[in-house]
Amino acid sequence: MLPRLLTRLLPRSRRLRSLSGKQVLVTGAASGIGRATAVLAAEDGAVVHLTDLGADRLEQVAADIRAAGGRVGHVEAADVSDHEAVRALARRLTDAHGPMDVVMNIAGISRWGTVRSLEHEDWRRLVEVNLMGPIHVIEELVPPMIDAGRGGHLVNVSSAAGIIGMPWHAAYSASKFGIRGVSEVLRFDLRRHGIGVSLVCPGAVDTPLTETIHIAGVDKASPTFRRLQARFRHGAATPEQAAAAILEGVRRNRYWVYTSRDIRLVHLLQRHVPPAYALLMRVMSWGANKALPAVEQARRPERAA
Repeated sequence: MLPRLLTRLLPRSRRLRSLSGKQVLVTGAASGIGRATAVLAAEDGAVVHLTDLGADRLEQVAADIRAAGGRVGHVEAADVSDHEAVRALARRLTDAHGPMDVVMNIAGISRWGTVRSLEHEDWRRLVEVNLMGPIHVIEELVPPMIDAGRGGHLVNVSSAAGIIGMPWHAAYSASKFGIRGVSEVLRFDLRRHGIGVSLVCPGAVDTPLTETIHIAGVDKASPTFRRLQARFRHGAATPEQAAAAILEGVRRNRYWVYTSRDIRLVHLLQRHVPPAYALLMRVMSWGANKALPAVEQARRPERAA
């Protein structure tokens, strides 16, 4: 009796077994996971709509997809942290192609550092791009999906740092835990509209971000950093593997989507064996601080005043 009642109260979101013919928006589509996901979605038959900061790289991705026989609809460079830019993009996109079937929030930036080495701008920019960016997209693209009444799917890319307490990730985790919270609510709020939600938590992924990442107080040219960077890449998933996990999550209507087994295991440890998880995080923190001693700037007098 109770299961039937719950089924009536909480109807399941509609599962998208195939993306063929579906309208799919991908943010961060010019490189990395975003590019790989757009390419794979197009191979599955989706009409992909692409946005990112770099117009030239974005057009190249669109050209590559079309050359491979894929369908590309709207292509527009935009900064997701700019609400007015996202609103204008959403209006043009919806006017030309109708409501989206799948919205993928993949765009993001990464900055790491200790509390002493991080600048205020680091904290602010991470929240603007990684949290407010997806929120802007959700604000403007999800209501038309609801009004269309045909269900769909929302993908929000968080991070392993949106699950666990990784060393030097306080500012980054602030943004990634934030989008995790948004997703946790929307997975239930959107269910009655037939819209599924996937929260993607990548671990190490070998993207261009590994070269451009900003780590406050660390000399990225140092031999120690280069060795750790090479070790990171050796064990990292490829963008294509991450993209495959994302699309599989959409097709199977999975909430938790992991791009590597290690993050899934650590998450299980966190939930079911908290003392072991705490010990692991202490070891990771000790190792990070030993391997990458921070060259932290003393606080300027005007900042301390």
